[in-house]
Amino acid sequence: MKIAVIGQSLFGQEVYKELKKDGHTIVGVFTIPDKDGKADPLATEAEKDGVAMFKFPRWRVKGQAIPEVVAQYQATGAELNVLPFCSQFIPMEVINHPKHGSIIYHPSLLPRHRGASAINWTLIHGDKKGGFTVFWADDGLDTGPILLQRECDVEPNDTVNTIYKRFLFPEGVKGTVEAVRLIAEGKAPRITQPQEGATYECIQKKENAMINWNQTAVALHNWIRGNDKVPGAWAEVDGQKVTFYGSSLVDNGTAANGQPLEIPGASQPGIITKAGLVLFGNDGKALLVKNLQFEDGKMIAAAQYFHSGSSAAVELTEEEKTFAEQMRAVWQNILTNVSQIEDSTDFFKSGAASMDVVRLVEEVKLRASSCQLQNEDVYMNTTFIDFIQMCVRKLRGEDGEEELVVDYVEKNINNMTIKMPHQLFINGEFVDAQGGKTYKTINPTDGTLFRSLILGDNKVAIYLPLCRLANLMEQYQEELATIEALDSGAVYTLALKTHVGMSIQTFHYFAGWCDKIQGSTIPINQARPNRNLTFTKKEPIGVCAIVIPWNYPLMMLAWKTAACLAAGNTVVLKPAQVTPLTALKFAELAARAGLPKGVINILAFHKSSLRALVGQRLSDHPDVRKLGFTGSTEIGKHIMKSCAVSNVKKVSLELGGKSPLIIFSDCDMDKALRMGMSAVFFNKGENCIAAGRLFVEDTIHDQFVMKVVLWLTSDLKADAIMCYSMLCLLSGFFFQPTVFTDVQDHMYIAKDESFGPIMIISKFKGSEVDDVLKRANATEYGLASGVFTRDISKALYVSERLNAGTVFVNTYNKTDVAAPFGGFKQSGFGKDLGKKNCYC
Repeated sequence: MKIAVIGQSLFGQEVYKELKKDGHTIVGVFTIPDKDGKADPLATEAEKDGVAMFKFPRWRVKGQAIPEVVAQYQATGAELNVLPFCSQFIPMEVINHPKHGSIIYHPSLLPRHRGASAINWTLIHGDKKGGFTVFWADDGLDTGPILLQRECDVEPNDTVNTIYKRFLFPEGVKGTVEAVRLIAEGKAPRITQPQEGATYECIQKKENAMINWNQTAVALHNWIRGNDKVPGAWAEVDGQKVTFYGSSLVDNGTAANGQPLEIPGASQPGIITKAGLVLFGNDGKALLVKNLQFEDGKMIAAAQYFHSGSSAAVELTEEEKTFAEQMRAVWQNILTNVSQIEDSTDFFKSGAASMDVVRLVEEVKLRASSCQLQNEDVYMNTTFIDFIQMCVRKLRGEDGEEELVVDYVEKNINNMTIKMPHQLFINGEFVDAQGGKTYKTINPTDGTLFRSLILGDNKVAIYLPLCRLANLMEQYQEELATIEALDSGAVYTLALKTHVGMSIQTFHYFAGWCDKIQGSTIPINQARPNRNLTFTKKEPIGVCAIVIPWNYPLMMLAWKTAACLAAGNTVVLKPAQVTPLTALKFAELAARAGLPKGVINILAFHKSSLRALVGQRLSDHPDVRKLGFTGSTEIGKHIMKSCAVSNVKKVSLELGGKSPLIIFSDCDMDKALRMGMSAVFFNKGENCIAAGRLFVEDTIHDQFVMKVVLWLTSDLKADAIMCYSMLCLLSGFFFQPTVFTDVQDHMYIAKDESFGPIMIISKFKGSEVDDVLKRANATEYGLASGVFTRDISKALYVSERLNAGTVFVNTYNKTDVAAPFGGFKQSGFGKDLGKKNCYC
């Protein structure tokens, strides 16, 4: 279609790019005029593509459309107007002009929260569900018929920024593009908005964001987070206007120790603590605010309220002066409208926006990798001199963070200096092993050595603030991914997205379960007339031992540990001998997140260092009440036996796999090929649910194999594809992708787990579905499986008869933190992830 994009911002830019990718013709981009000499991102993108662009300061005067403006718009010949984010009022002469009309993105579930501050009011009202609507524009205010809606959960401590970044921005872009696709296909609905539940709220501005202290703690928290960052909830404190940011609810069983702060109108004084400013609602319950901003724009950590002006300026060394001048040049490049950067230049008063903050943080990383800034650091140090002083203090390690003593091994890589703990982590401290014994852990990409240490023994039960830990992991995700790549040989991008990305998601997910684990009330025969009541409770198991493998070191830790801690248990974790480093880095972050001592203990080991293996010690220990293991079937059987003999401890096992993938001739060939390759070679084939054997229908077998070979190498001759591929070891640590065809059921490779980049292909006749099912199930493993077909009846028939814990249909490797994961038969029992996990 011919589309006019009317709007602005990064959101508008992304919608514009995706519409072009979808094959639509953008006949015009209508955006706002440049601000302080800087073009809007949408304008920048359109200009780069040579698309007709218009920057009208207004479309109407005194309620009437400007004829010249409307004429320029109409000349584009647009068939549809898309308004992804638009701050201007567009006249109906423009809205109704195109053949298909106009659609608008709105960040709420209409008819709730009509108006320009929809996200703010979603949080202020404490809505449990948020989302967005794409609707057909009309002459009302967000009242047009609904075309498409998507919803999401609102997290307890979400701010406008977090819910926007997590859902409203990425999913909103997809949803807007999907809406255009539905219009192009003639399938777009027009659903009249219901009157029931409709609300309209005013635009949130600074003048109406004042805090009313006569509310509950939850209401105060919602008001503060609903105005964070813009316009900012404020109150009078010590005779000046102070704005509050970074609110979270506080466990009311925790005593707040610190210095009192009188706040006019509050039910009781706030308390400045090491963690921030504790505030109280009129119900006596508490919330915590992390940052404060004064009228002059200066932002500080709330914990520093009584010390904000006490830090003496540091004198820069020659090297630090060089860094300062480099940063002055960076500021100059960002603030193009400022002729010269002085020490007093204010970043935001000079026109910087949120996207400039992100750029500045990345520029610092490139020039001083050890200075790991967060966006908040920029907001709290807005003048150039304050910014430099803050950076220098961080570079010197003088930024006031509570000290955790860590003896690091350091390595310069990936434009950063990564710092890897290498000792045991026991009772909240990094300690040497008994006798100071060590062993070597190897970087599989080049054979270089890192140092690590061995066994210890400790335990204690206490609660972990999982959300804070997840946020800290997100803050250090690039360093974690780099360590994971070095230690396990994972590709960095995969480590960042999957190994680390899903680990962060797992901790966020289980943080939400901490206060939702509950039993049930059971009706019984004796309930009446004797007034008997029967109910069940979910209790923590106690000390849980976790033994994890080397293929996904951090993710396996997260899958088991997050659930364990959410249920109130403590953890003694043994990482794989060859990949202990991300577990130890995780321990450091857990300590920095405020994890009470003893809740997590990490025991790296070397099997030749002790007469008894750590895994055996954990299996036998009488105080360990649960053991979760991921690894080989052979070791799993031994652990199960030891756990039974010792104290009948609970066990969950995720063991080997030989997952069948059945590809029928009526499949989407390109998708089956792409997904089939991923099913086998994802994470180098070191994947417990990897497709260990592909059954390809005979009529497409040769074509499929040919495409696989062409995908892997352009040099392999077509007449060689029916032969066994030569196993080719490269120097030391690498194995070439290998394809076996015409594999018979009796062969070793057809029955045993490969756990490497090996594709094993067998054929079957399409008329013999039950026969291929029998062959696919002829294994002692039952972890995962898959089927590709366009026939839904066939897909259901096959999936119901495959003996596996997970069956993928027309996809593969799509695990999710909310879905339980585990196997059948000798692939083990018990579930990781999801509500029905094994740790409570």
